[in-house]
Amino acid sequence: MRKTVLIIIFTLLPMPITDCIRTTMEKGFQVETEISIIPEPQKVEKLSGCFTFSRKTQIILHTDVPEAKCVVQYFADRLLNVAALELRISEKVTGRADNLIIFKQVQNENLGDEGYRLAVGKSKIVLEANQPMGLFYGVQTIFQLLPAEIYAEETNSCVEWKIPCVKIFDKPRYSWRGMMLDVSRHFFPKEFIKDFIDYLAMHKMNKFHLHLNDDQGWRIEIKKYPKLTEIGAWRVDRDEQHWNSRGRQKEGEEATYGGFYTQEDIKEIVAYAETRFITIVPEIEMPGHCLAALAAYPEYSCTGGPFTVPPGGVWPIKDIYCAGSDSTFEFLQGILTEVIALFPGEYVHIGGDEVNKQEWKKCHKCKERIKSEGLKDVKELQSYFTRRIEKFLISKNRRLIGWDEILEGGLAPDATVMSWRGIEGGIEAAQEGHDVVMSPTSHCYFDYYQGEPENEPMAIGGFLPLKKVYSFEPTPEELSSEEAEHILGAQANLWTEFIDTPEHAQYMTFPRIAAIAEVIWSKKEQRDWDDFTKRLKMQFLRYDYAKINYAKISY
Repeated sequence: MRKTVLIIIFTLLPMPITDCIRTTMEKGFQVETEISIIPEPQKVEKLSGCFTFSRKTQIILHTDVPEAKCVVQYFADRLLNVAALELRISEKVTGRADNLIIFKQVQNENLGDEGYRLAVGKSKIVLEANQPMGLFYGVQTIFQLLPAEIYAEETNSCVEWKIPCVKIFDKPRYSWRGMMLDVSRHFFPKEFIKDFIDYLAMHKMNKFHLHLNDDQGWRIEIKKYPKLTEIGAWRVDRDEQHWNSRGRQKEGEEATYGGFYTQEDIKEIVAYAETRFITIVPEIEMPGHCLAALAAYPEYSCTGGPFTVPPGGVWPIKDIYCAGSDSTFEFLQGILTEVIALFPGEYVHIGGDEVNKQEWKKCHKCKERIKSEGLKDVKELQSYFTRRIEKFLISKNRRLIGWDEILEGGLAPDATVMSWRGIEGGIEAAQEGHDVVMSPTSHCYFDYYQGEPENEPMAIGGFLPLKKVYSFEPTPEELSSEEAEHILGAQANLWTEFIDTPEHAQYMTFPRIAAIAEVIWSKKEQRDWDDFTKRLKMQFLRYDYAKINYAKISY
C-alpha cells in the first residue's frame, strides 16, 4: 500500500518538484565532506559557517585585464548554466554589500604567476592572484568547494549552492604540469579534444602535448604539402584484428580509416585552450615514426619507397627521414613553419625516439653527411639532425623538446629533454644543464593496465595502478639543488594503439589524472595516500555529474 501511495504522489507532482526530490534522494549517497580539493592546496584553514550563492550575489572585478575578465565570465557562465544563477558582474558594489564575490589582481611575490589566495566568509568571497591564470586556478578550487552538481551538464535549480568558509593559500610546485594525447594511432574528434582540455583545467594542469603524427596517421593540415592529409591521414581499416598483427595495405585496397584537423580546427582548439590557460605543445615526429608522412612524400626517405600508411604496429621502424638530403630539411622546415604559425606556445616537440638507423648506415647520402660533418657514426648523425632542426626553431623564436633519445650522440645546445625510458635520461640532461620534463613509463604511461588484465579493456601491457602514479617523485634525489632547478615538472602520456574511442580514453585517464595532478601541483611533504583516497570519493562524484567514464577499479 505504501508503494502505491508513493507512486501516486510522484506521478502527480510537477516536474520541477520531482527533480528536486530526485536530487535530494541522490544527496543521500553523496560523500559527507565539506573540503575535498584535488590537487591538495598548500594551506587550508577551515572556518565556521558557509557562503550561500543566490540571485542577490554580486561579482565584483577589481581589474580591467581582459584575461581576468574572461576568467570571471567563465565563472559566471558556469553558475548560470548549472545553478541557474544569473549573477551581475560590475566594478563596484550596488545596493547591499552582504553577498559578494570579489576578484582582485594583486602584487604578492609569494604567489608567483599561478598562485592564488582565497578567503571565504559568510557574506563575502575574496579571490586574489597576481595573474589571471592564478584567478583561474582559484575558480577551479571554488568549483570543488561547491556541491559536485556544479560539474553537471544540465541546469539544476534544486541544489543549495553553498561553500564552506575557508582560507586557502595555494600555488603549484612545478611549472610543467602536463598530459599527452596520441591522436595519430586513432583520430579523436575536435569536440573531444576540447573536452580533454577541460579535464586538464579541472585538475589545474597547464600543458597539453598533442601527438599529431606517427607511422599510423598524420593529423594536421599542412597547406604546402596537401598529400600529408590526402594520403597520410588515412589507412585501411583492420580494427577487427590485434594491433600488432595487422596486414599492410594491399594493392587496390582503399584507405578509409582516419581523419585530420584542418588549420581552422587547430585555431579553434588553441583558442579554447588559451581560455583555460593551457599551452598546447605540438609534436611532429622526426626522424623516425614518420611512415604516414613518407607514404605521402616517399622522396624524403633514404630508399624512395613506395610506402603505405600501416594499419597497426610496425617493428622495427626502419623507414625514416633521410638525414643526408638537404631537401628533407626543407620539407620539415616547411611543415614546422605552418605548425609554428598555429601554435603560439614556446615549445615544439620533435619526438626523436626509437629511431632505427639501419637505412642511414646503407644510404650513400647519409654516409656522405657523416663524412662531410666530421661525425663518428649514425648516433651523431641523429644529433646533427636534431641540432639542425633546433637551429631552425630558435630562428622562429621557439624551443625544441624531444624524448630522451635525443641525448644520444650529443644534445642540441638549448634542447629540453622529456625523459620516458626511466629517469636516467632526465638526470643526465639536468646534470648537463638542460631543462627536463619527467615522464617515465613506470609512473606516467596511462596506456598501461590499471587493474587485473582479465578484468580490464585491452591495453598495451604493463601495470600502473593509481597508487603507483601517486607515489611518483619527479625530482630525483641524485640531483643537487642547482641541478634540480632544471626539472620543470612531469607529464602523463596516453598512447592510443589500443584506445579508439573517447569513452575508452576517459577510462584510461581517470582517475589517474587526479593522482598525477597532485604529484606535480602539491608539495612533496603534503602527499598522503590515505587522505588522497578520501578526497577521491568526492572527485568520483564530480566525475559522475560530468558524465566521465572513469575506472572504478582504481579505488
